[in-house]
Amino acid sequence: MNPRYSLAQVLNDTGPILLDFDGPVCAVFATLADSTVAAELRRVIEKHDVEIPAHVRGTDDPLEVLRFTATTGTPSLVVRVENALCRAELAAVDGATPTPYAREVIVAAHEAGRPIAIVSNNSAPAIERYLISHRLARYITTTVGRAHADPSLMKPNPAPIRRAALAVDAHPTRCVLVGDSTSDIEGGRAAHVRTIGFANKPGKRARLLRAGADAITEGTDGMAELAKALHHELPN
Repeated sequence: MNPRYSLAQVLNDTGPILLDFDGPVCAVFATLADSTVAAELRRVIEKHDVEIPAHVRGTDDPLEVLRFTATTGTPSLVVRVENALCRAELAAVDGATPTPYAREVIVAAHEAGRPIAIVSNNSAPAIERYLISHRLARYITTTVGRAHADPSLMKPNPAPIRRAALAVDAHPTRCVLVGDSTSDIEGGRAAHVRTIGFANKPGKRARLLRAGADAITEGTDGMAELAKALHHELPN
């Protein structure tokens, strides 16, 4: 299965770049494991005598645990789980591992005159903490993070992607979203932005293409390919 367009074709048709955070920019839970955070969120839920179904008990994804809390009909519990996740993310980004060539992508896009927005299901304070500590904040036009205690607004909901497009003063069809999950691609399609799937793990290429990614950049050198394509746009 092949993408409909090449990386160059998608970039030629678009302007501002919308970057997912966990994956394209860094590995958030590199030193504080996502499974540890998910377990901590479940402990918060258990204190409220809420029965946790098997699929939520078995997940290592903290965002899936947060999504579950929204189904309990207990807004105060959603807030407690959200706050616990925000604290964990702030701790996690201190040990986050930068994605190879992510910095080069961001700098090349900035130098090519393309506004850059981060649009993520992670919390904005954690994203901003990472960007500041890695001296990237000055290249980023805006950061759109997870809506507080409202997991229904996380991607694949297109709302945060549309907010990011508005913040860079561009029609969604002029933007391209780079993401490594099907929620990025599905949300991008719903928001009418072009999408580049970052297949950074085995099996992701097929999933991202099935979700409708316009183009694919793949493997450990995937961001290097994107950085090279953007570098070619720089003025001589």
